[in-house]
This record gives sequence, structure tokens and C-alpha cells, in this order.
Amino acid sequence: MAIFRTRARAGVITRAAGAIGLAMAAVSSPAVALPAPTATPTQLYVAPWGKDSWPGTLERPFATPARAQQAVRARAPRMTSDLVVNLRGGTYRLKAPLRMSEAAGDSGRGGHRVIYQAYGYGTPRQERVTISGGRQVTGWRPDQRLRGFWRADVGGLETRQLYVGDRRATRLTHDGAGFLGTLKATRTGYVTTSAVPRTWRNPGDIEFVYRAGYLEGRCGVAGVSASGRRTTITMDQPCWGLAQQLYGGTELLEAPSSVENSPSFAPKPGSWYLDRSRPGHHELLYLPRPGEDMRRARVVAPVLESLVTGTGRAGRPLHDIGFRGLTFAYATWLAPSEPAGFPAAWSMYLRPGKGEDARTLTVPGTVAFRTAERIAFEGNRFTHLGAQALEFSENSSYNVVDGNVITDVSDGGILMGVVPPDQKGTNRGNRISNNWIHHIGVEYHAASGIWDTATQETTLAHNQVNDVPYSGILSGPSDDLRGIMRRNRILDNRVFATNRLLEDGGGVYLRGEQGTSFADGAVISGNAVTDSKRGDWNVGIYTDDSTNWVTVDRNTVYDYVASIGGCSEEWGNRPVQNVRYRGNFWDDTVPEWVARREFPGAWPPANAQNPEEGCGEPHRLAFTDNSLLPPRNPRQACAANTACAAVLANAGPLPSYRHRLGMP
Repeated sequence: MAIFRTRARAGVITRAAGAIGLAMAAVSSPAVALPAPTATPTQLYVAPWGKDSWPGTLERPFATPARAQQAVRARAPRMTSDLVVNLRGGTYRLKAPLRMSEAAGDSGRGGHRVIYQAYGYGTPRQERVTISGGRQVTGWRPDQRLRGFWRADVGGLETRQLYVGDRRATRLTHDGAGFLGTLKATRTGYVTTSAVPRTWRNPGDIEFVYRAGYLEGRCGVAGVSASGRRTTITMDQPCWGLAQQLYGGTELLEAPSSVENSPSFAPKPGSWYLDRSRPGHHELLYLPRPGEDMRRARVVAPVLESLVTGTGRAGRPLHDIGFRGLTFAYATWLAPSEPAGFPAAWSMYLRPGKGEDARTLTVPGTVAFRTAERIAFEGNRFTHLGAQALEFSENSSYNVVDGNVITDVSDGGILMGVVPPDQKGTNRGNRISNNWIHHIGVEYHAASGIWDTATQETTLAHNQVNDVPYSGILSGPSDDLRGIMRRNRILDNRVFATNRLLEDGGGVYLRGEQGTSFADGAVISGNAVTDSKRGDWNVGIYTDDSTNWVTVDRNTVYDYVASIGGCSEEWGNRPVQNVRYRGNFWDDTVPEWVARREFPGAWPPANAQNPEEGCGEPHRLAFTDNSLLPPRNPRQACAANTACAAVLANAGPLPSYRHRLGMP
């Protein structure tokens, strides 16, 4: 049975996490709107050619965003209009993250905003501005030992990513672990009869990657030793112990999907390795792609782990700040390189806790606001990032993310709500709209385009999510966080090409209690979810374990393994219940291993041999005026149906945004 339903999922993850929340939600609210300016904005200017000793005028601009931030703090208490920081075109390489806080005076005042924007924002003369956490790598020379490789000295650099000519390079990798012979997992790692691991150079840099169903994680190698014909691979602790706990034993661990990060592996053009064998004197190795000249190539290594952070405190949120027309790029995230590694499920990973309990943490946002209100991101680009792109959490409300592009990030796109390890919080009235999120989860594949872990009155509308390794939109708290979500809306989104690598996810994935009745539950309406029929199990609109109080209204769903359905986990008191489907168009596909019920959708059965695995019977489902598309040609049938075609035409970013987003 392809669907991965064991205690490892519902038990270990939930106990360790305390809160596996998957969500995306939404409701328009007047409180979301930022205050309108009441006077001519005050202008400050920053330019790469400026000086921080200058006054920040158009003719004599500051040189750094940090200096402009100081000027904002000095002026904010006397604000009588919006305060706009105009960044002239170029790249601003941060030496440290730009940290904002209510206590330090970064908020707008008196109903006015502080806005950081590209010079000329919203006009044909808007300049290109990049906020970078990277450093340029120069001084490349041919390597004397590895044929075809080039080498550069980088001092004490630590990074997990490298970009050459604006393209992400890949770490040296052996895809598939057959060269390791037959692995047997032990308390400390592996034993094998293969002699290959004995030849690895710098084995302490190597990571094993594990992938199955919706899971993907990684652990590092501590060392390799030999005794006769037996090779012993000792894995990093505490990662190895945490991985055994999370993945429910050794079956998954004995079949790693790949092994990464060693010059001993067969190279492919565009691959790289950071040689850390001499502390403080690290060297980058890179095998150029055809046509790349390393004497002229622009090479950037991310250094910072975050670019912009904003924090408030209880009762005093950071507030009224805007970011417009900026590119946030070149940041890494080093936690997976720690001895605790990256034993993970979804965008969460384990760290040691008290006693035998593990703590669950969430991959952070590279740009992250916590306890913040009325923060707006409009017309920005997030790219070449090593964690999640953007985060709003810890009691953040009435924030707007509108018209942005998120692509080429190592984990997820947008994260918001009650984020593990937190188990409570109020995140209300946020709006995420008209964004294009694609090709995310590049390094940590169990990621999603948008993940709302528990909010209220949130609107998620007119976004496009495509070409993602796992789910497009995740919505819902864990069963331990009931009573949080209500009145959320997922409206008119275009989702396709999901689950390109991992299974047991889908286009719009819901789980958990979404309200207390249909009146205050979630509404999923007007979405077009298509073209993702891969693997044994993924679902267009997926109502998974413990989904409760959801209206699925006037959506178009086809070319998934299953159009609708989910796992109703009776054994854990987490049944799917109170879901009504009205006026939808779907092909009602069901995988061969799931028997059809008398009602639509794919609803896997319980496991007769082990009631604590498998699924059960959903309760109180209602189906009204839904239309069946022929499974052999649903696209053509939808195009020929005026109402179905209208859903497709209306879904995704509004026409006025599409050109600005660079959409084809």
C-alpha cells in the first residue's frame, strides 16, 4: 500500500512536534488594508555609490540599508507622513541581517508607514535592487588533483549552496546507494561488506539522504572504519538516534536514496564541493558546465542565514512597514550540517529534547517577521535561498503578501501561523494574493509552496503554485492544536505540477479542525488544481486525517492520482468529517488499489491486520451539483464547458499582475 500510514507518522511526529500544522487559509478583512498616506511622503535614498556619512538625499545618498534604518529610527517618532527609503539599482551585500524591532523604533507611527522600495517602484524606470547575503568568490584556478575541477580559496567560509552565473550548482552526489552493497543498520550506523566507503575522502562531510512517501531527511557521517571484510560507517549523533525514532526503525534508513558531498563521487558538470579539511583555510571545488569560464564567471556563495528579521513583543507588535520591488537573494541555512542533521518530515525537523522526547522545529524563513502587524511585501522576488523564503509567525496579523515571485529556494515558499514548536498563538486577517511560487523545495523536497500552520480569517487568493516536489498549499493544524483555525478562505488559486518527487500530498492539502461549523469553517472555492498524476498516491484536493468543517465549492480538479479524498484515521480519533462538495468539476479518478465507494473520491480502507495503520470511513460528507469530467480527456471536456473553463480562466494571479510577475 503506497500510502505511508504508521505510528511513525501519527505518533512520533505528532508527539515530538506537538504541532504538525499544515495550512493555507483566508478571509478578506478591512483590517488587512494598510493605512492610506495622508501627506507627501518623506524620502530617503540609498545607493551603492553613496556614503553612510552623507545625509541620505537623492544627490548624496547613504551607502547601506543599515544606515538608512538608523535614519528611519531617528525620524519615526516625529512622522507626519509615510517615510520612504528608496534603494538605487545594484546589489547590497549585507554584513549582517537587517534586524527590525518594535523596541528599537522600526515601526511606522501615527498611521503612517515606513517603506523600503526599489527606486522608481511601480514605474517603467524602476531599478533592479538585490538584498544579498552572499559573497562573491574570485581567484579560481585549475585544480591539480581533480581533472576538470577549478579551485578557490575561501578562508573560513561555511555554506550549503553555491551559485555560478546565477544558476544553483549541485553538491557532488552519488544517486542511489547500490555502490554501498547491502547495508545493515546498527545502533551507531551501518555495517557493509562493500569496501567502497573506505575510499571516501573526508567522510565527515558526507550526508546520507532518505526519502519515502512524504518523508525526506538526512544524516551526516561521523567516520568510516574497517575490520577484515566488514566496513563500519558510524553516523552522526544525535541525528542517527533521532532518525530512527522519527522513521520508525531501520527499514527506510537501510535504503538511502542518495549520498552527497564528497570529491570521491563521480562528478557531473555544475557540481561543487567545499573542502574543509584545513580549518580556516577552506577551498571551493567546482566542475564547470560547458561554456563556463571560471576566470570570468560570477560565483556567489551564500553566507548569511537570514536577510531581514522583524520582531515585536506581546501587546507591542512591530507594525506598518512595507517592502516593494526588492530581490532577496543568496542566503544559506546551516542547521542540517550540525551533528543533529536533518531528520525531517514536511518542513519540520527534530532536535534533542528533555528525556526521550524530541523537539520539533520548523525550517525558518530567510525573511521572517514574528509578532508583527500590517507588514506588506509587494512586488518583490525571493530567490537563491537556503531555507524557506518568507515567514509570519508568533502572533502576526493583518499582513499582506501580494504580487511576489518565489523561486529557487531550498525549502518552502511562504510559512505562517502557529509554527512548531509553538502550540498557541493568534495570527489573524493575513492576506496572501497574486503571488507566483514555483520550483521551490530544491534541496529539502518535503516542502510546500505555502504552509499555513494555524491561522484565522486569512485569505489565500489568486496565487499560482507549480512545479513543486511535494504539496502546493498545505492548510490545517495538528490534532493537538484544535480550536485555533476558523473562517479561512482558499480562493481562485492555480495549482499544478505538484508532487514531482514525493507522494502522499497534493494540490490543496487540508488536515485538522478548520472551525466549529460550516459557518466558521474553511471555504475552498474557485481553485484550478490539475496535471499532477505521479506516483501511487496524490490528491488534487486532499482532506486528510482529522479534517473537519470544510466547504469545497466550484473548483476544477483533474489529472491527479485521485481528484478528491483522504485518509480518515478512525483509530486515532482523527476522522475526516463534515466536508461538503458543491458545484465542482472533477474527473473523479481513483487509484487501482483503492476500492470505489458509493460516493465520489478516493478513501483508503482500514488495515484489517493492524487497526493502527491505514484509514477508515469518512463521516458526514455531502455532494451537491458536482460535474464529472471524463477521465480520458478532462482538459478538453473542461474547455468545452463554459462554467468549468471559467474556473480555469479566473484561477491564478489576476491579469494585471501576470506581466509584472514575468509569467509566460
